[in-house]
Amino acid sequence: MTLVREPERGADPANARSDIPADAPTHLGTEARTTDPYALALRDGGAVYVRRHGHRRQRLELARWCAEPDTADDTMLARCTGPTLDVGCGPGRLAAALSRRGVTALGVDPVPTAVARARTAGATALCRSVFDPLPGEGRWAVALLADGNIGIGGDPGGLLDRIHGLLAPGGLLVVETDPQDVYERFAARVEDDRGSHGGAFRWARVGTPALRRLAPTHHFTVTDTWTHPGRAFATLRRS
Repeated sequence: MTLVREPERGADPANARSDIPADAPTHLGTEARTTDPYALALRDGGAVYVRRHGHRRQRLELARWCAEPDTADDTMLARCTGPTLDVGCGPGRLAAALSRRGVTALGVDPVPTAVARARTAGATALCRSVFDPLPGEGRWAVALLADGNIGIGGDPGGLLDRIHGLLAPGGLLVVETDPQDVYERFAARVEDDRGSHGGAFRWARVGTPALRRLAPTHHFTVTDTWTHPGRAFATLRRS
């Protein structure tokens, strides 16, 4: 999920300041997963936005997530050469595309409406958080964190540790990073044009330089970085 573009601060993870309230959940609860504006927009269409406290809202790229992979997505898919776990798969465009290419792929997402759309698109998908027990733990060749999903849970280091446990030794993590040099942790919520909004959840923004500094602490090595207009990516090898 690509979030609000704000002026950079705390690009060094060691010095970053967190704006996450103590009571903000790590991920959406079951009720919110089915009734928040994001889930409803996936089902019924319409614009949906994300907002951080005290900041302007930004429209989520729902149409792109529900469309076929674009040329930037193809640069990620080309690096998924073995069984791939698509973390935060959303409506499943990437997991479905990998399946069509003959690559074993499993999407996981905590939003039932997203998982239903992913399955309709032809993806194999489970309605689970990445922090729940998952099939094939320690055996996946590739893990995929697209669309800014390195921010899941608002704790990039903790997420890297979890991905490390999901990958096989030497496995590859393909990450879409923030195009700016930024490292921020915060709470956000999703809202729509009708004034409805979901509960707060934890998220983070991580640029490639910050990810490069963070990776060794969590037993990953950055092996490649690249950009596409408006988007940035990296691959990390599990040590």
